[in-house]
Amino acid sequence: MQQKNYTLIGVMSGTSLDGIDLAYVKINQGETISATILIAETVPYVAQWKLALQNAHTLSLDILEQLDMDYTQYLAKVIHSFIKKYELQDIDAVCSHGHTVLHQPHAGYTLQIGNRPELLQLLGVTVVCDFRVQDVALGGQGAPLVPIGDQLLFNEYDYCLNLGGFANVSLDQDGKRIAYDICAVNTVLNAYAEQLGVAYDAEGAFAKAGNLHSELLEQLNALPFYQEVAPKSLGIEWVHGTILPLIESFKLDAKDVLATFTAHVAMQLKTHFKAKSKVLVTGGGAYNAFLLELLQNDTTVDYILPDPILIEYKEALIFALLGMLKLENKINTLASVTGAHTDHSSGKIYLS
Repeated sequence: MQQKNYTLIGVMSGTSLDGIDLAYVKINQGETISATILIAETVPYVAQWKLALQNAHTLSLDILEQLDMDYTQYLAKVIHSFIKKYELQDIDAVCSHGHTVLHQPHAGYTLQIGNRPELLQLLGVTVVCDFRVQDVALGGQGAPLVPIGDQLLFNEYDYCLNLGGFANVSLDQDGKRIAYDICAVNTVLNAYAEQLGVAYDAEGAFAKAGNLHSELLEQLNALPFYQEVAPKSLGIEWVHGTILPLIESFKLDAKDVLATFTAHVAMQLKTHFKAKSKVLVTGGGAYNAFLLELLQNDTTVDYILPDPILIEYKEALIFALLGMLKLENKINTLASVTGAHTDHSSGKIYLS
């Protein structure tokens, strides 16, 4: 097979609202695919944008339309600044996830803002984006999309675990890749860290200092979602409609909430990994030392933290890969993962 080389920018904004992740990557495609992150950076959200995105799920559709236009303009500026700052050249495409503001796959709907054709006009570079909508139209969850990258790039691990706004996992099962969301993570932890005056609970220090509340823990673990079978996915609506009201009903100190919810996350994660397996751990939650400590207690599972650049930018890297596969009209979304009617090549291409 002829070797093909791509130079791409992968762009990702997750529900934890840490910021916009940008990764300048080289992808080599031949008999196998390899990928290297050359330069990567996270642009934190200013307070105005963070607040707007936190509340976007409550907005009417006409106001969301304006937010979509404004966010597209903002995203283009961020990407353009990244290109200019590092003097990046010969870019085959910008491959952007956008930012999820609504995710209701059972109602046949998902919305990621920042995926408008104006991105092409503003950047002057081919854009591949809006990866989730087609999958939902085909009966899928529209999520998670990263597992095909896990399959192609990280198949030496038994599981690939991402700890971001939500925890999701992918694995091979009976010759097929499957994946699903497990529980909320930083969407909840960051909200209570902010009550303590910080953006996030660094290394889980506040959680470690808090007291576990057994009744809240029991009720969290009893939520019906955990009994559902894959494919399944979570959206920010679930956090605001189910998790936060339950937590608030107990009127606890923020440190005690952090202690209890971190224990809850660890308990939910542990149920998904077989003994003597290797788990690749990425995402911002990989830096939560207290969570990792709880995971590693009394287990033979090997939780592996890779190089920091992969911990932080694996999703941006894989969205670059998804964009490359779309440019070649190759499958980039797996029905075994999302529950869609068929494997397919998802996303929109705006050609320069």
